[in-house]
Amino acid sequence: MKDTKKESGIKSFNYRHLKQRVQQFFTRLKELPGSPEYIARGMAAGIFMGTTPTIPFHTILAIALAVILGGSKRAAAVGAWLGTPIIPFLYLASYKVGTFFLGNLPPIDVKAMSISEVFSLGMDVTCALVTGGVIVGILPGVAAYFITRKIFTTIRLKKYRLI
Repeated sequence: MKDTKKESGIKSFNYRHLKQRVQQFFTRLKELPGSPEYIARGMAAGIFMGTTPTIPFHTILAIALAVILGGSKRAAAVGAWLGTPIIPFLYLASYKVGTFFLGNLPPIDVKAMSISEVFSLGMDVTCALVTGGVIVGILPGVAAYFITRKIFTTIRLKKYRLI
């Protein structure tokens, strides 16, 4: 009997491989160098920048912010990419919050546009997105700091058998 999946070019999804890759990712994440505060500052910078409408540059900006805050550049890069699946919702929220603070702007369908199309709508829309993104990003950034610091404090204590 012939394997129809091989003939059709369809590869079966290997859950074991995915699970192994996820475990490797978390193992490497747990081994990030530095104190829990250092890693937490980096993660907070990454999460904060990941919520702002800077998609082509959010990793670079997160790393730059981590340097300014004295945080982990690696953790900032990870944090910037953690929010990637929900970026369309973040942009919509950023636009709505920005228009609330900056005044009434014409409604646009941010979900159906690329970032370059959104920015081509003019400075009013761009300012609303950036302002809203900064405001929307504050809470997740601060929360990421405290959560990451707690997690890495626990990891470090367990590693050195202090708990």
